[in-house]
Amino acid sequence: MLNKLVYSSLFFLLFSSISFAQDDKKTDAVDTGLMVLQDSVIKKKRRPFDVLAPSKAAFYSAVLPGLGQAYNKKYWKIPLVYAAIGIPTYFYITNNQELNLYRDEYKKRLSGLNQGREGDPYPTVSNDGLIRAQQQLRRNKELALLLAIGMYALNIVDANVDAHLLQFNIDEDLSLRPHFKYNEMENTTNLGLTLNFKF
Repeated sequence: MLNKLVYSSLFFLLFSSISFAQDDKKTDAVDTGLMVLQDSVIKKKRRPFDVLAPSKAAFYSAVLPGLGQAYNKKYWKIPLVYAAIGIPTYFYITNNQELNLYRDEYKKRLSGLNQGREGDPYPTVSNDGLIRAQQQLRRNKELALLLAIGMYALNIVDANVDAHLLQFNIDEDLSLRPHFKYNEMENTTNLGLTLNFKF
């Protein structure tokens, strides 16, 4: 065990001394192949930061649902917005029409107009059945209205959040970069890490 440790230590020292050895004869020659030029970095132009973009997108979505998504250039979301608002609206209208039919029939029965007549659209439904149907349809109508309002609000929130995320900085420039510089005066190289904070 001790022999393996001694051999591995000697092996490590031998190769580390070879790798750190320098040739003094090449002090006049400069190896430009390893130099990194800072001027050669081409930076992409970023979009200017627009502080009002999220509020504009939210306002557009409030005026016309889906317009904020179009402002954010997320056109694929527009059919989803109209489906999310349109389906509860359709159920609201349908339940409201059915509620009105049941209510009108109940009122006619209370006044004695449709009692046992052939024009009765619901001859098999009792008066208690008409009352229960009205209560169920009113509940469904209110639930559909709440869903439609919720989807409308969600459309505004989605446009606002999307506009915020579009301004998020996702440059390929890393904030922590290694750098390599060659000092021609002292004939040395400098290695290091640069940490950049951008506020």
